[in-house]
Amino acid sequence: MPRASERTPVRRAALFLDRDGTVIADEGYLAAAPGVRLLPGVRRALQLARRTHRLFLFSNQSGISRGYFGWSDVDAVNRRMLKLLRLPEPVFDAVCMAPEHPGEPAVYRKPSPRFILESIAQFDLDPGQCWMLGDRLSDLQAGARACIRSALIAGSRQALPDDLAAYVQTHGVPVYPSVLAFAREWCGMPIRGHASHP
Repeated sequence: MPRASERTPVRRAALFLDRDGTVIADEGYLAAAPGVRLLPGVRRALQLARRTHRLFLFSNQSGISRGYFGWSDVDAVNRRMLKLLRLPEPVFDAVCMAPEHPGEPAVYRKPSPRFILESIAQFDLDPGQCWMLGDRLSDLQAGARACIRSALIAGSRQALPDDLAAYVQTHGVPVYPSVLAFAREWCGMPIRGHASHP
């Protein structure tokens, strides 16, 4: 039996990643697997991140409730994404696709923190070592409501929408051009006391 010092440490740090606009290109209600395009640097970013963090995928998919596509389409898109990532599976410890329409009561739809809170409890995560990464205001709000840190993945946008820019400024949310830029700063390095702007 291995000594305690030889056992693999339990990873209590985690990244909760939005899908469209963060991991893959946001094509707007993507329903066809051939349309999946990984964003630059994502594969390398997740390679780095999974060394120190558990990974969770958390995406609003109101196209289901709007009737634009079904669960089988969502599953096909996710399978295509995983195939393009070419990483050992399972890549994500859990996946949440929230189907609610924005006008419906939110159960899992961001900014609801329910999936994050359930995952923290199920996997015994340390909220102080968890992040929500996404490109929209609802991503940042979901992280805040779960009492974890959030980071904005801004991509190639030259300017942010006014409400998003105001939230980032007011709450001191760090902004990164990509998941890879975030991973290079935070993954594999000691956890710091607080987030700072890059």
